[in-house]
Amino acid sequence: MKLLRRCQRILILSLLSFSVIAPLVLVSHHPKIITSDGRREFIEDLWSRKWRDVEALNSIGQEAGEGLKEPKSIVLEDKNFHPREGNNSLDFGSKPNEVNNDTRFENDGKKEHSFNATGRQDNNVHGQSRGVRDVEIETKHPLSNRSTVKHDNSVRTAKSRSIDYKVKEIIDQLIRAKAYLSFAPPGSNSHLMKELRLRIKDLEHVVEEVTRDSELTKSALQKMKSMESSLVKAGNAYPDCSAMSSKLRAMAETAEEQVRMQKKQATYLLNLAASTTPKGFHCLSMQLTSEYFALQPSERLLPEQNKLHDTTLYHYAVFSDNVLACAVVVNSTISSAMEPEKIVFHLVTNSLNLPAMSMWFSLNPPGKATIEVLSMEDFKWLSTEYDLGWTMQNTSDPRFTSELNYLRFYLPNIFPSLDKVILLDHDVVVQKDLSGLWHVDMKGKVNVAVETCKESEVSFLRMDTFINFSDPLIADKFDNKACMWAFGMNVFDLRRWREENLTALYHKYLRLSTERPILKGGSLPLGWVTFYNQTTAVERQWHVLGLGHDSTVPQDDIEKAAVIHYNGVRKPWLDVGFGEYKEFWIKHIDFNNQYLEQCNIHW
Repeated sequence: MKLLRRCQRILILSLLSFSVIAPLVLVSHHPKIITSDGRREFIEDLWSRKWRDVEALNSIGQEAGEGLKEPKSIVLEDKNFHPREGNNSLDFGSKPNEVNNDTRFENDGKKEHSFNATGRQDNNVHGQSRGVRDVEIETKHPLSNRSTVKHDNSVRTAKSRSIDYKVKEIIDQLIRAKAYLSFAPPGSNSHLMKELRLRIKDLEHVVEEVTRDSELTKSALQKMKSMESSLVKAGNAYPDCSAMSSKLRAMAETAEEQVRMQKKQATYLLNLAASTTPKGFHCLSMQLTSEYFALQPSERLLPEQNKLHDTTLYHYAVFSDNVLACAVVVNSTISSAMEPEKIVFHLVTNSLNLPAMSMWFSLNPPGKATIEVLSMEDFKWLSTEYDLGWTMQNTSDPRFTSELNYLRFYLPNIFPSLDKVILLDHDVVVQKDLSGLWHVDMKGKVNVAVETCKESEVSFLRMDTFINFSDPLIADKFDNKACMWAFGMNVFDLRRWREENLTALYHKYLRLSTERPILKGGSLPLGWVTFYNQTTAVERQWHVLGLGHDSTVPQDDIEKAAVIHYNGVRKPWLDVGFGEYKEFWIKHIDFNNQYLEQCNIHW
């Protein structure tokens, strides 16, 4: 009996040992005979089994779509991949701040170009949904020095070209579902209608949370499949294609009308914001004014007033009622100048802002430069000799009705002892030395300016934009295709101006514009007709425009410009100004100033 039990134990132990050792022997020898292809097939088989199990589990409790098939997996390869060259490709010769590598190929696979791309986000009133701006700048390195392309860069480029197909598909599904809902009788509570409402609610939550395909979760993708299943059911229930087409067309027209109304409202609100003055600016003027009147009359005088009439110096004129804007113009000009001691600034404002403007520059003197602050109410000849026609403008926009905006046409009268002056708008920033403008050959003309006649540029303006060429008086004297120019940075020869008596010519067209509709848009078209054939053009780098209305001004153009101009409603001191352009303006203000801190002015 004992021998029998001993034999049984030996047998059991032997079987257990065999069950443990045999798998180890098999596993250790099996991989040696598996080829690389066999190993890959073995792994793929394991993966496919696992995927089928997961898919089976996910399908529990979900509705099966009729006639739906799982989309095939697509593997993107970079073979013979040719990314399309952007329309905004420019060659400026300098590197932007943010650079992403992008490579171009010929058909034979050889490298052709290497580009740097910069992106900028934005909300522009002129309709560029340039929420993203892509300006591609070709680098100037030789082909032999350019690095080779890696596979992961190609994949990244391919992904960047994608158009978020899944997100757009979700939006399309929502539109179709809402169209099917409209076919149901009012108050219908059928199972299909309840199902569509539920699917719509689910996908609307998805769209609110994501904007890119990469942000979609597995749950969101499953909701897409469920919606597609419901749409197939709705399509079978309502097979009339003509009715669906009519409904979608009506929905499209309604959406377009809503977009038009939203654009109108956005434009109105933008202009409303642009016509207001920030609360901090009011506070600053009040604080400075109170400080000004606390001084003795002798203490209110600015230094170096003996240089104001010296024609050998560089004289700049600015017309403005904005203290900080003038401070930026003055500070940027002086900090960029090679010889700041030769600079004389003439700031012209109104009597309301004269104390604040004077006090600011008394507390913050412009270094070696000289500064003068004048009040337009002191120009007694202005009301006695000239008819103030600008008060007849049929608009409340201060850009068109402000007296300061029209004083530029009286420069020879305001500065009778000067021969030449540079006029700067208060919404500019000077980035380079402007002394070269004083030596430009004006060719006997009165005005020096940058032209705006290239259609490819954001500053493009034609003469017939603001001038009515249907009037025979205009059509006979002017060419509607003539190249125009911009205010903002202009050199005026005051001697030639007086010889040509252009102020009288300005008044002639000002009176005509009040009698008949020949001009619109404020002082710019009046400048065009007044200085017609009296303007000499300079290179565009002297004056880059558009920073107040266009978010796509090339970064390289801005960096190379001598003067950048925030023309438009999006001024850099307003909340509606473009954030990416404000840095060029705010760096010329010391926000540690006690008055700015008291008035809570900061960026």
